[in-house]
Formats: sequence, C-alpha cells, structure tokens
Amino acid sequence: MKPLDRKQSAYLWLCGFFVAALITADIVGGKLFRVFGHDLSAGMLAFPLTFLLTDIVNEFYGAKATRRLTFIGLASAIFSLGIIWIARVAPTSPESPLSASEFERVFGWSVRLYFASLSAYLVGQMLDIGIFSFLRKRTRHRYLWLRATGSTLASQWIDTLVVNFGLWTGTKSIGFILTISRDSYVVKVMVAVGLTPLVYLVHAILARGLQIPEDSEQ
Repeated sequence: MKPLDRKQSAYLWLCGFFVAALITADIVGGKLFRVFGHDLSAGMLAFPLTFLLTDIVNEFYGAKATRRLTFIGLASAIFSLGIIWIARVAPTSPESPLSASEFERVFGWSVRLYFASLSAYLVGQMLDIGIFSFLRKRTRHRYLWLRATGSTLASQWIDTLVVNFGLWTGTKSIGFILTISRDSYVVKVMVAVGLTPLVYLVHAILARGLQIPEDSEQ
C-alpha cells in the first residue's frame, strides 16, 4: 500500500477534527448557558471551529475538497443520529445507570437538534465555501484574515437563524428565537475574530512546517 503523503495525511487530520467539532456541537447544543444575562447554546462552543477548518481546507485543498469535507461531516452526523435512535428504542436494562426516561429526555431532544443543525449546517457550509472562494479570487490569495472572517460572519448569520428557528419553533416565542439568534451571532462574531490568529497558526504549520502548497486553481 502506498503511504499517504503529507498533504493527504493533513487532510485526514483536518477532517477528523471537523467531524468531532460538528458532532460534539450537535450533541451538546440542547443545553443553554447564561453569560451576562444572555442565553447561549452550548453547541456554539464547538461549532465555530467547523468554519475555521472549512476555510483552512478551502485554502489548501480547494472548493471541491471542501465540499467533500462538508458531505463527510453530513454523513457522519447522520450516522450518529442513527446510533442515537437505536439506543433510544433499545430495551433499557434494570442495571442501566440511566433510566429510559432520563436517556430520552437528553437524547430525544438531540434528534430535533440534529435535524435543525444539519439543515443549518448545509446552508452555512455551502455559503461559506462560496464566499471564501470568491474573496480568495478577488484578493488574489492575499488578506487571509479578510476571506476567513468575512466568509464565516456571513455564513454563520444564516446558520444561526436556521438552526434556532428549526430548534425552537413551536416551543419558544418568536421574540425569544430572535433574541437568542442575535446573542449567539454576536458571540460567534467575537469567536470568529478571536480565532483569526489560530487560522494563521494552522496556515503556517501546513505551509511552512509541513511544506504543503496552497490550492492554485481558485
């Protein structure tokens, strides 16, 4: 078997972290935590990392490989949803540390969260890929911070609206949904800006440390 080269190996690592961040965000997203009087979904602790990784993959591997990453994430999330469904319907042992009702209370909610999150995920990812590629061409591969932050801010606004309306419609008021969407987006903006140095760090590791060339087709 031919060994993987550095670029292929790095792509696998990036895919692994991407899938981990996506599924973790889906699982924990049903919990809200309060910061300075604002309610935020725990899913946003991990989900912004998916956009960072999307931009890195787009930079080094191109839009086609980034769309492939998106569908790998989608397939992994659907697989996880299937396992959760099987676990929910499987008979509960008397020795189980979690009762059927306790398990259902947590993971039954995750099913709705998964559907809302995956819908938002597809829309947000495709938008992020398109905007990043457009800005990369317009800036002639300069200003990494601009295309990384710009594509993330636009795509996460749409993602935030879709996931919150999908998750809370019918259980919370429109005012609540708009408020939590606004608060979540503000924090995502702060996270996106805060992650900019990490984007440059990962870029430097791949480009200089591993000598992986950037994609030149876009």
